Amino acid sequence: MRISIFGLGYVGAVSLACLARDGHDVIGVDIDRDKLKLLAAGHSPIVEEGIIELMQQVASGNRFRVCESAEEAVLQSDISLVCVGTPSAANGSQDQTAIVRLSEQLGRALACKTGPHLIVYRSTILPGTVEDTLIPVLEKFSGKALGDGYDVCFQPEFLREGSSIKDYDNPPFTIVGCQSEQAAQPLKQLFGHLPCEYVTTSIRVAETVKYFCNIFHALKITFANEVGRICQALAVDSCEVMDLLTQDRQLNISPAYLKPGFAYGGSCLPKDLRAILHLAKQHDVEVPMLTGIRHSNQLHIEHALNIILASGKRKIGFLGLSFKSGTDDLRESPLVTLAELLLGKGMQLKICDPEVHLARLLGANKRFIEESIPHIGSLLTDNLDDIVTSSEVIVIGQNYAYMVEALKRRATQEQLVVDLVYVGDVSEIPASYTGVCW
Repeated sequence: MRISIFGLGYVGAVSLACLARDGHDVIGVDIDRDKLKLLAAGHSPIVEEGIIELMQQVASGNRFRVCESAEEAVLQSDISLVCVGTPSAANGSQDQTAIVRLSEQLGRALACKTGPHLIVYRSTILPGTVEDTLIPVLEKFSGKALGDGYDVCFQPEFLREGSSIKDYDNPPFTIVGCQSEQAAQPLKQLFGHLPCEYVTTSIRVAETVKYFCNIFHALKITFANEVGRICQALAVDSCEVMDLLTQDRQLNISPAYLKPGFAYGGSCLPKDLRAILHLAKQHDVEVPMLTGIRHSNQLHIEHALNIILASGKRKIGFLGLSFKSGTDDLRESPLVTLAELLLGKGMQLKICDPEVHLARLLGANKRFIEESIPHIGSLLTDNLDDIVTSSEVIVIGQNYAYMVEALKRRATQEQLVVDLVYVGDVSEIPASYTGVCW
């Protein structure tokens, strides 16, 4: 393929070398003339394992060339990969000056081109940037609407400094954000051979997932370091602790618990977090990330509360009360907390939970009911149909299929369904619908 690469920094230089190695006709474009001279002479502008040898190899074989002109590069290629920098501004916002200016140049170049062209943004950019900012710039300066001879995709890169060539050849996945499968087809030809899953999605999802991949990495590093500081204070081997923790691939290093939904609760997570935070405080160890977990969890409950209160309706039906489906444990259930907050606001509640039967509760769970929420018993009912028909707002707190079926049969357009667990397809539920965070 004929490919132009704009921005020959870290991502751009590695992409240029690897694409040229794979036999493509590559043009490298940058505003830095010193960088272009280095590349033309077969030298790498970055320091990276294997890149010096690879750059010399592809340069000696005349497999790429460099230029300063966006118009020349666009006219002599079929695909343009945009890899220019998007640094932080002084206030923490993203400085998009370079990518907007380049998009203006690309637009002018497209105005002169008669054949089809694909622009692929690879720079890390905030969600919505391509559709809200960059495509309008391309349309303005080209005088052509998107789809009139050119398409646009967003393809995030997942290259780690120090192992970027290996990561290029063995990515975790290939994600292409596009507005049509046809637009993404050239990228499937270009990257579909790689030994990973090839995924197409919307441009906004592709932009967003790149950010949260990076943030998740930062979160993991911070978590491990806070564990390390606590372990050090306790004279515990932190490396062994984390090694054992990561050996659990069913819960710890897995998709488990990584689905948007409602707050955590139950008999283990809240009390164990409190105990470790207290222990850290006793040893004068500051762990701000772990400390923030409880506050964030409480904010999520309040977020659900505000969604319900904003409806202006007062008759609330709860489908579920225990902290998760399949259990009768009400201890520190976020649904109980939400119910208490609604009762405090004067709302009328009815609750249905197939697992919670007060007469059968035993031990700590029974004591919790008797001491903390004795009035809940009067709100419980087994009559699911009554809750569905008599409530103005129906809160789905547990994912039982028969409850969803009841909503499909009996809910009305005047009602609001607030989903805390993501029950999936709700197209057959006639009521208004909102998710707690989707």
